[in-house]
Amino acid sequence: MKKITFKHAVKVTIVSLGTLVLAACGSGSAENPSTSPNASAGGASGGYETATPPKEVKLKIGLPGGYDVTNKAIVDGFIAKFPHIKTEIQEAPWGDFTTKITTEIAGGTAPDIWFQENAVILGYGKRGVAEDLSAYIDRDLNESEYIDGLFTAKTPEGQVYGIPHGINPVALAYNKKIFTDANVPFPTDDWTYTDLIETARKLTKDTNGDGQTDQYGFSASQGITQGWYPWVRSHGGHALDDTLKKAMFAEPKSVEGITAWANLVKEGVSPTDDYLKVAGGDWKVFGNGEAAMFFMQYSLQVLLKNNFEALDYDTVMMPKGTDGNRIVPMVTNSWLIFSKAKQESKEAAWEFLKYYLSEEAQNILSASGASIPVHKNAMTKLDETANPKNKKAFSDGIAQSGVTTDESASWQEWRTAAQPVFAEIYTQKVSLEEGMKQIQQKVQDVLDQN
Repeated sequence: MKKITFKHAVKVTIVSLGTLVLAACGSGSAENPSTSPNASAGGASGGYETATPPKEVKLKIGLPGGYDVTNKAIVDGFIAKFPHIKTEIQEAPWGDFTTKITTEIAGGTAPDIWFQENAVILGYGKRGVAEDLSAYIDRDLNESEYIDGLFTAKTPEGQVYGIPHGINPVALAYNKKIFTDANVPFPTDDWTYTDLIETARKLTKDTNGDGQTDQYGFSASQGITQGWYPWVRSHGGHALDDTLKKAMFAEPKSVEGITAWANLVKEGVSPTDDYLKVAGGDWKVFGNGEAAMFFMQYSLQVLLKNNFEALDYDTVMMPKGTDGNRIVPMVTNSWLIFSKAKQESKEAAWEFLKYYLSEEAQNILSASGASIPVHKNAMTKLDETANPKNKKAFSDGIAQSGVTTDESASWQEWRTAAQPVFAEIYTQKVSLEEGMKQIQQKVQDVLDQN
């Protein structure tokens, strides 16, 4: 009998009699031979037999936003490593893709794998569109290699419907020149929201004496992640309870947080809505040197570099809340595997996700500056030579206190219902008391219907 030896070990998917069998080969054994195309079996005479190559399988990957959003080097790396997986890329502008995907899901023609906003993925999971990845993760991943952000698409019941495309946490960005010129010390990781507000007041100025504020201490956002949500949580409030089935906007601590957020504009330390619209948004106000601070999503460093290369700024972790704890909101787009895909295509899609989560691919993501990787080793390789140099404000922030914005299957619906009222509170078109009552009712109505 010939003695079988192995040079390489791979995972291959073999379809037999309609049943999928995954052969996970380690160093090899006579009972579980390798099927790597590079493996061989040698006999006593020194001859070699070429092993059967992996079965060819088709995989369709959907890329909303194309390679402007997904790093092409990662996709190319996967294709090079797995030539037997015949990969087709379906890309389109984000809006076009997300419109078209609804029809494709209904017709069963969606890509085998694609990504969208994490909350949308959770909704897909509830509807049976997204595959539960928990068994794949248990089988193939060492969870200790990843930060908790790996599980942003995990439900309270334990299903995992997505894998992060990348994580976009928030930190406090500050203009170093404005602080230096005013002889005000830079923010630190020990700052509280009280420190933030008091310093913002000091740095709000009419610099040319025309009676109009032209330098704001802080540029507030109307959105959820950089806007009202961290203010609610910092004051001990919540959007939803732990079950994600009860709205908490009418609770006193939630109201306190919204009050502090709305007062930024009311007191004039943050630009008005009209000012922000003319300027192009909170990040452009900051980039133009018209605001000393703002809550910055990690990915905005790319826009700031491209549009305001000379801007001298840095970041610290989000301020501590009234109870001394820190809350770091994070936005995640997540990959999902289409539940209606062929089983062999699901395994190929999971192979792609394993590669995407590998240290090799996560290092590429880390170098891009577009988002934070979830692999712990890759997180240590963030580029600290380019502004903001203190990338640990983001990575340490989510490691300590990263949270999603109470995302659930109905997140998109309740956020859409609440956001116009938050805008009216921000612009003082509705009283805070009346606005919070409306938000509480609108959100609870959505939760009750789901």
